[in-house]
This record gives sequence, C-alpha cells and structure tokens, in this order.
Amino acid sequence: MKYMPLQASTFGEDWDLVWNFVLWSSIISCIILIGGMIYFIFRYQRKTDKDKTAYITHNTFAEFLWSFIPLVVFMGIAAWGWEVYKDMRTFPTDALEVNVTAQKWAWNMTYSNGRTLTGKLVVPVGKPVTILLTSKDVIHSFFIPSFRVKQDAVPGRRSKLWFQATREGNYHLFCTEYCGMNHSGMLGTVSVVAQADFDAFMAENPNAEVSPIELGKQLYQQQACIGCHTTDGKPLVGPSFQGIFGKSVKIKGGGTVTADENYIRESILNPAAKIVEGFPENQMPVYQGALNEDQITALIEFIKAQK
Repeated sequence: MKYMPLQASTFGEDWDLVWNFVLWSSIISCIILIGGMIYFIFRYQRKTDKDKTAYITHNTFAEFLWSFIPLVVFMGIAAWGWEVYKDMRTFPTDALEVNVTAQKWAWNMTYSNGRTLTGKLVVPVGKPVTILLTSKDVIHSFFIPSFRVKQDAVPGRRSKLWFQATREGNYHLFCTEYCGMNHSGMLGTVSVVAQADFDAFMAENPNAEVSPIELGKQLYQQQACIGCHTTDGKPLVGPSFQGIFGKSVKIKGGGTVTADENYIRESILNPAAKIVEGFPENQMPVYQGALNEDQITALIEFIKAQK
C-alpha cells in the first residue's frame, strides 16, 4: 500500500523508514494499550453487586518492563531521527544555490546568472541544490513532498534547506503555512532535468536580467560600501569582504557569530547590532528602508562571491 508521495530525493528512503517505524510502533502500542484496557474491562467486570474487588499487589518486573521498553523505543527513535535531521541540515559546499522569495501568493526563483522564474523551480538531477528562502510579506512554508523537505520563509530573515533530486520529472511545490485568502492557490512546480538540459536552461536567459552578484557589485559601489570594505583582504574602516562569509568572527562585548546570510543582512540594516571586534562603532549608515529585499539579497550574494 502506497500512502506516501514518490521518493525523489536522497532523503526519501531514510525519512520514510523513520516515519514508518514511528507510525507502526505507535499503532502496535495503541493496540496493546487500548486492547488491554478493553480486555480487562470485560474480563474483570463485576458479575453481581455483591462481588468484592480482589486485592492485587504490584508486580515489580511488569512495571519495569512497561517503563523500560517504551524508553528504549523512544530513545532509539530520537537518535535515529537526529541522524536523519543532521544530514538534512549539513549543507554541501558544492551545491547549486537558488534564491527563493515568497509573497502572496507566489514563489519567485532567482538563479546566480539573474534568470528568474515564478512558480517554477528547475534543478538538475543528481546535484545538490540549496534553497535560500525569504518572504516579502507574511510567513510562508516551502514544501516539496516528494523530496521530503520543508522550511518556513520568514519576513526579515534568511532560512535555507537543501536536497538532491534522484529522479527526473515534475513535482509539486506547496505553501504549508496559512498565508491568507489564496493560500491554497500558492502552488508551484519543481522540474528535475538532466544536467545538459539544465545547462541549456541556464544559457537561455530571455529577460537578460543582471545577475545578483553583478547587481550586488553595482550596489557595493553606488552605496559607498567600497569606501569602508575592501575585497582584497585588507581592512579599512570596516572588515574586508574577502573570505568573510561562513567564518566565525569575534564581536565587541564578547562572543562570536557566524558570518552567514542572516548576520550580513542584520549588519546592513542595523550595523550597530553586532560590531566586529577591533573596528570603531557608529561608522556605518543604517540602510533600513533604503534597500529592498532584492537589493539586500544581491549584496549578500556579492559578499559570498568574495573568496
């Protein structure tokens, strides 16, 4: 009996094994517990009003078993689930990255070369793909059932997920967070194609959009970032962008922070929130309201490209 969508990613088999074990162990536990209760109701019910309740002492061994066995099962499920979850949250370094912006009521995809699509995501089979998510309005949730992946898209922050498709074909993309009147119509398609077909898709750019990295470079110059942040590893008023993405940096006041998408976004909109140790305060202007989400995304992509 097939009650799950077709497995079409590397996560499918492990995810389904955990799910099926939890489902069937829950069904068996329910049958034992509820079945036992029903049996005892009829087996030990009073036959007459004069029947007396028998005096029954406890059974230490039975009490140990009904506590220890579920504990072992639950701990096993927790450890197994953690291993699957860890794989899903360990992002490959060689993945294709696609920026996905959610809004009422559509998914907007932007590729590294500037190619944009609405409601359709095209990816190559057999290659890791990282989806960088954000939202322009309310919380949405990016869900591809056949890939067994789901992640919320939250306004004002970047979240991400990854997958590696194993079958060519078209798969459903849903929003699974109620986002308003047309929530049920916020549908999309994920097209998994051969690498050659994907390369041809990327080469065909009918709208000739400027790539996010190129737009980020333009903003880097236009917004005067170039006056304080270099791209050659030599810091000026602020840290150099070279090699900073993904690194752990010390901040004033103690502690460290990873220079990921969310940290860079926060540093653009609220520079005083987490200042890198060794650099002066209150030097960078606040860009809250001066840049839109697409421009922020472009700046992040430009910084990520400075290896």
